[in-house]
Amino acid sequence: MNGKFLYFAYGSNLLQKRIHINNPSAVRAGIGKLKDYTLDFNTYSKRWRGASATIVEKKGAHVWGALWTLDNEHMTTLDEQEGVKQNLYNPLTVEVECPDGQTRTCRVYQQTSNPKITNNIEDIPDERKPSFVYLKTIIDGAQESGLPQQYLEFLSKIPHNGYKGIVDIGLDLHIVN
Repeated sequence: MNGKFLYFAYGSNLLQKRIHINNPSAVRAGIGKLKDYTLDFNTYSKRWRGASATIVEKKGAHVWGALWTLDNEHMTTLDEQEGVKQNLYNPLTVEVECPDGQTRTCRVYQQTSNPKITNNIEDIPDERKPSFVYLKTIIDGAQESGLPQQYLEFLSKIPHNGYKGIVDIGLDLHIVN
């Protein structure tokens, strides 16, 4: 992968038209599972009008996501999108297990301020709920990426804060109820 890197997306960048806003070189490279982490939501995003997704270490848990191959030149735009300079997310290097059993080394982003893990995602506190628009973007991206049905069902149980208006990502997502 000379001149390229692998990125593990678990949030809005699961959706192709979303990742391509800032990272036009992104090419879907399959799906994978990040072991010993769980999906959660924490920091309020003005862009999305609700809490944004993060990964939190949790033994025995896992997060499914999409693998994207990007040109090295887009590592900077991906860092900018994730707010690395603003100290919102930190890039990590992780091992992701693919459905064929292979392990791939990927870049992933984790919020710098992680929540205390909620035992049941359905019990997430109101201040940590994502907007309907953000959650729908994640679910649409998960479907588009071909994530397992069981994981799609998990995502559909995440409560949202009810916000269904316009979000500031430079793209009309055509989100409908």
